[in-house]
Parts: sequence; structure tokens; C-alpha cells
Amino acid sequence: MVTLTTDLLILGAGIAGVYAALAAEERGAKILLLSKDPLPSGSTPWAQGGVAFPLDEADLEAHLRDTLRAGRGLVEEGVARSILEEAPRHLEKLLSLGLPFHSEPTREGGHSRPRVRHLGGDRSGLFLLKGLLKRLRSPVREGYMAVALLLGEGRVAGALVLGPEGLQVVRAGAVLLATGGLGRLFPVTTNPKGATGDGMALAYLAGATLRDLEFIQFHPTALPDGSLVSEACRGEGAILLNAQGERFMPRYDPLGELAPRDVVARAVHRERERTGGVYLDLRPIPHLESRFPTVVAAARTLGFDPFREPIPVAPAAHYAMGGVKTDLSGYTGLPGLYAAGEVASTGFHGANRLASNSLLEGLVMGERAAKAALQDLVHPKRVEPLPVLLLDPEHLKPLQERMGQAAGVVRRGQDLAQALAWLEGLPLKEALPEDLFALGDPRALRAFVEAGHLALLARLLLRMALLREESRGAHFREDFPEEAKEPYHLEVRGTPGAGRERPGLVRVPLGTSPVR
Repeated sequence: MVTLTTDLLILGAGIAGVYAALAAEERGAKILLLSKDPLPSGSTPWAQGGVAFPLDEADLEAHLRDTLRAGRGLVEEGVARSILEEAPRHLEKLLSLGLPFHSEPTREGGHSRPRVRHLGGDRSGLFLLKGLLKRLRSPVREGYMAVALLLGEGRVAGALVLGPEGLQVVRAGAVLLATGGLGRLFPVTTNPKGATGDGMALAYLAGATLRDLEFIQFHPTALPDGSLVSEACRGEGAILLNAQGERFMPRYDPLGELAPRDVVARAVHRERERTGGVYLDLRPIPHLESRFPTVVAAARTLGFDPFREPIPVAPAAHYAMGGVKTDLSGYTGLPGLYAAGEVASTGFHGANRLASNSLLEGLVMGERAAKAALQDLVHPKRVEPLPVLLLDPEHLKPLQERMGQAAGVVRRGQDLAQALAWLEGLPLKEALPEDLFALGDPRALRAFVEAGHLALLARLLLRMALLREESRGAHFREDFPEEAKEPYHLEVRGTPGAGRERPGLVRVPLGTSPVR
């Protein structure tokens, strides 16, 4: 088996991973950046919204208030303030690199004023990522995913990696997870096919803490195939109509179409159930095709003409607020392991992410995690890979269907319990690296590993959703429709080989649980 060695191994080549790689290169480090799929990869290229930057010192406080309001009491205020205070420096840096941000910011849902900066119309994430990749000196290895972390002398020291040629060992002074979210847990998602929660699962199986997995943001306006219709469309004047042609959002929130995403998603869900459908009328937007070319093209691909009539939309799994618990440097509590971006839970997003805050977090925390990891480079003499969690991918479609029914926009305890019982009956298996060759070609092994990761995370998510007997942000329990008086996080700490164990969940009040 081939063995490679590097200072910093970065898993994932979206905004957090690539920006982290740039920061590490600036400091002279040897890096290895792996992308699971061909570039541009991850969820970043799919991001139609832009990056939310505070406009000035006064707007920083308003941006913080908007973030806290959207997060429904679960945002760690100190974390949010720290990220927002650093934001202007990163905008200046991106502008100095020549990235073509539009001069005028736009307003998106949950924001009290226009502060979201775009590139390339509704292709902000794609333009941003391509711009950063052009400035990266190190090559990105495409088609490589980690299937297990390496441990040695009490720390994470690399990963067992699956690539087109098979398995390889990468030994590293530190590992930075930037693997994105877990949208593929659900039957309809705006996420790419590679969003299978790999980093969260790997970290948990190595002994890291996962937090608040039950908070899945459902984007209110996706086309039937999961294609995203940007929230910026509603910011520019698009309106939501039910099957009776009635504009309904003002009945649900004074902000109407610009209410936070959890509010709009539940309203769309209810109106679809009540009237049989919900549609987005894009015709009020001036210069629609030049402003939102991706949206127009996606609608036309499905046979809809947004210039003639409203287009059908529905909520789709979009973003994971929870993930691997980290501190403000991206440290996970496991020596040698760091995380940034959607895979991580810093406390910035709380129970519901504010629109366009995620790319900002990827920038700020990607750089911070890289800088911290480079201060923590250790190369143990002996390392061992952890076991790999596997599930036959034939179980994946029924798993997604169960998750969509039980853990979607509206949840009920009985449905969650039934789905959990079914998931606990799935034949999850742990395999040693030498046993993996029996699965054949790398594509087959990848499918088994991804299904195993999703099954593990589905179990943990359902357990957290069951324990959280309240409705808060993106987690809505029809049988517990009120918020609890005191907000709390739910955490679960993994242990090596924990894939088959019943996890012990812990309620943790805000601001009281440092990373350990």
C-alpha cells in the first residue's frame, strides 16, 4: 500500500478547505489537499447566494442581531461576534486577490439590510471557489476520500484514503476536516452527491464530539429535482403563492418572503399540504435572466418558463447547523484533528443559519483552523487506522425515504422512534483495512463507506431529534410545538469503534462546554 507524508492533510476542497490550503501555503507548510469529486467540488459551487459581510462597525452589531435572531437562542454570541469582527479583513483580502465582487450588496432572508456580496450573479460560490483555486500553488488530488483516520501516540496522524488506484496511507502532522455536510441523508436535497457526512462520521469514530445534528436547514425554495432557487430571488422581489394563487407569507411573518428560512420552509410545507402546491413568481424581478441565469436555466431544464408563470417549489434539505464540535480555532478536542466549514459546529449558526453566513464562516474558520493546525504538527513513529464502517448501499434509498418522512420539515416523536428502530436493524459492519479489498473496485468500496457513514449519522440525528422535546429553529416537533425555556445543545462523544454502540447524549447549556 502506497504511503504519503505531509505536514497538513486537508480533506475537502470547498471554500473552507481551499482557503485553509492558501493560508497554510502562505506560511510555508507542505500540504496535501484531497477532493472527493472532480473540481470544483463540494457544496460551495452550488451556492447561489453570496457572502454576508458587515458593512461597517454599526452594521456589525445589526449583523450580529440578525444572526442571533435567526439562530433562535442557540447561537453562541461570543463565537458569532468573533467571526463577524474578523469578516472585513477577509473581504479586503479577497478584493486584493482580484475576485470580482459586485459593488452593490443585496439583501437576503433574515437580514435587516443589504449586506450580502455576490460574484457572477447567482453563481457566487462557483466564482469564489474557482478564483481561490487559481491562486493555489499546490495541486489538488481529485477523486480521493478518507475512509478512516490514523491514530498514533494519542493523536490523529493522517488518514487511510481511497482513490482511483485503491487505498493509500497518508501520514500527516495534523488533519483538517473540510468535508461539508450530510444532505444525502434525505431524498430531496440541494447538496451534491458527495455530501454524505464523511468528516462527521470519521471524527466521531475517532472520539470527537458531535453536536446539534438534529438541526437541518431545509431551503424553502427548491425545484422538484432539488435544484436551488436562490433566496436572493425573494430579496429582489419574487413572491410565494399557494395553489389558489394567494400570496401567503405575510400571514406567517411580518417579514413575508424575507423571513428566516425555518419560518419560510414551514410555511411552504403547510401551504403545500393545505392547498396542494406552492409556486414562486419570479416575474417581478427586473433583468431576471442576467441576474439569475442559473435559476432560469434550471427551471427551463425541467420544462418550466419563469417568464410566463410561477414555478413549483418545495423545501429541500440544505445545510447542517450541527457537526463536529470545535473551538474558535477549529480544534476538535482530539490532538491533531481540526475542522472548518459545514462539517464543524462552532455555535455560529445556532438552530437556524442566517442566509450567506456559511461562506463567511468557511473563510474565517478555514484560515483559523489551518493556522492552529500548523502549530500542532507531530509525526508519531507508529500509526494505526481505525476500523471502517460499511453498509450495503442497497439500503441507502429506503434510508433516505425514512429520513424524509420522519426527520423532515415537520417531525413527530412516533415517526422519529419508528425510523430509529428501523435504522438500528440495518447490518452496519466494521471492517479492518485488509478486509476492504474483498469489496472490489474503488467505486464499490466508496458506496459501502458512504452508506455506512450516513447510517451512523442518521441514528445519531434521530436520537437527538427524539430527545429534543421542543421546537426551535429548523427542528420543529409537532407534538412539542413550543420552545423550551432555556436553550441547550445536545452533544455526543464518540469512541474508537463506536459505530455499533448506543450513544450517550448530553444536554449542555449555552457557553458552558469548552472543547476537550
